[in-house]
Amino acid sequence: MASDPPTAPLDDSDIDALQQQLDALPPPLEPLDVSALDGYLCGVLLQPQDVAEASWWPRVLDVDGRPAPAGHELTQLLDLVRRRHAELASAIARRDWFDPWVFALDESSTVAEAVLPWVAGFAGAMDAFPALLAIDDPQLVEPLALLYLHFDPDDLEDAEALKAVIETLEPPADLAEAVQDLVRALMLMADVSRPRRTPAARARPGRAPRSRNARRAR
Repeated sequence: MASDPPTAPLDDSDIDALQQQLDALPPPLEPLDVSALDGYLCGVLLQPQDVAEASWWPRVLDVDGRPAPAGHELTQLLDLVRRRHAELASAIARRDWFDPWVFALDESSTVAEAVLPWVAGFAGAMDAFPALLAIDDPQLVEPLALLYLHFDPDDLEDAEALKAVIETLEPPADLAEAVQDLVRALMLMADVSRPRRTPAARARPGRAPRSRNARRAR
């Protein structure tokens, strides 16, 4: 039987449609925005065991996992989210560069302000699915620090080892460097939680060209 054709990556119009679908969810639901969604899906995909769609999907619609009201049309939203999930899963499995959905808020926004929604989404996945953080491996500390350095240190309770590493890191000089750090950190964590079977396959993504997301303001 022929295999299914590869799923096309989401383009800018797809991302806009996805945000519109999320914005259309009625109160009291508090859905993720597209940047937080992207970080959340990455956190889901880095878990040492596959997380079932039925487990991760409700937190896309609402940060507390509350269901959408009966009759609310979710087909297009689910299709778009599934496509991004598949795209990220493929990139992480192959250790390939991908373009995180990190957007400059405006010309005056800081790097941390632009990256924080993505990292908050990732942290939300860690709260919901703690198996990754339960792995006792020092190789996880530095890549986690690369992500969590964008948080206020006061928000990192009971994470003294992580904060100690964060204090040794130079913050990224600009948004392009921050985006590269996100991808590098994810691939380093994947080497621990989702190891590839052959040593030759453990390649790191190289320094990518400046991300289009790092230039784009929403």
